[in-house]
Amino acid sequence: MLAKTRRTLLAVFAFLLALLVAGPAASAQDAHIQVRTVYYNSNGAAEFKDAVDAGAKVWNDTVKNVKLVKGSPSTVTIVADNGWPRAQPRGLGAGTIWMGRQAVNEGHDTIRIAAHELGHIFGLPDRRTGLCEDLMSGASAGTSCKNPKPNAAEAAEVERNFANGFSTQVTPGVLLTEEPLSVR
Repeated sequence: MLAKTRRTLLAVFAFLLALLVAGPAASAQDAHIQVRTVYYNSNGAAEFKDAVDAGAKVWNDTVKNVKLVKGSPSTVTIVADNGWPRAQPRGLGAGTIWMGRQAVNEGHDTIRIAAHELGHIFGLPDRRTGLCEDLMSGASAGTSCKNPKPNAAEAAEVERNFANGFSTQVTPGVLLTEEPLSVR
């Protein structure tokens, strides 16, 4: 009887040790996440290439089921021009982004701009709340806002958009611009 108890205790100890060494187990939900890779081409982004890479890293550090990777075959093209930043999604994870110099010349943060425009490619609309903690408030948060990170609700919306690798959240062809409403 004592030998059986000892074996049982050793088995329990070995099991607990294995759990400790293995670390926390992934949740059942994490085990079923389908990660979608979205490739982007920033060759035309001129002086904004580093900001685009930093904006992509913000999203990669924030969401689990979509990853931005610089490379081919790209579904996102990023270019620089002299207008306002804007995005034209062709579908979820696909489209064109213009990194507009006009907003940068007025003092807006380039990494915030890049992360914001990538948010459009991920299915997020402009919200113009004026709050710096809302990435999709865009230029309405003012030039003092340097926050390039989506808030929890924005990140959760992107996760939902890419759940199971697809979504219908994006209306293809709609041009989303950062141009202030008072200028239009």
